[in-house]
Amino acid sequence: MVISYHGGQCFKVSFGDTTIAFNPISKKSKLDSPKFGADAAFVTLWHPDFNGVEQVTHGAKQPFVVDGPGEYEIGQVVAHGFGVKTTYDKLETYNTIYQVKLEDINMVFLGSLSNPEIDPKILGEFGDIDILFVPIGGGDVLEVPQASKLAVKLEARLIIPMQYDATALKVFLKEEGAEDVKPVDKLTLKKKDVREMSGEVAVLKV
Repeated sequence: MVISYHGGQCFKVSFGDTTIAFNPISKKSKLDSPKFGADAAFVTLWHPDFNGVEQVTHGAKQPFVVDGPGEYEIGQVVAHGFGVKTTYDKLETYNTIYQVKLEDINMVFLGSLSNPEIDPKILGEFGDIDILFVPIGGGDVLEVPQASKLAVKLEARLIIPMQYDATALKVFLKEEGAEDVKPVDKLTLKKKDVREMSGEVAVLKV
């Protein structure tokens, strides 16, 4: 599995011929939008920062768009969406947390979460989390201490922070005891490698 980061909350995750996009950035966003083809696009909140489906439609790749709660099966990808209340851009709205399995790796993508208190029923559905994508930048999303506590509570094997500035990242790495972690261009993971991790942090360059 190969994971690359495109800023904000946008990630490209590939395994074999399958590519998925999390929260692709639209051209209407102030953030830089990506351009790649995906088989599935997961949109946690319908906002230009997260809903650039057109940016991950490329060549023969026309993504299946998942933008709300429910159970989904897209080729090799099995996903479950859970709706939670959030506030983004000063608007009260709903964010979808996604649990996505690909290559038997269990990923949980928190999206634009503003409250670290998640319904225990939802937490019970996650199972053993291999990779947790967590926003840490504060403002509309979790502050560093909230994000760090939630990551510990969820017992994720690997934590990937998103939606942050340099200051928030520095504080988060200190909180996690991971000051030595250096940003990488992309992350190449095998299932057996992930299973040996315990609360590790990876930072991806944009």
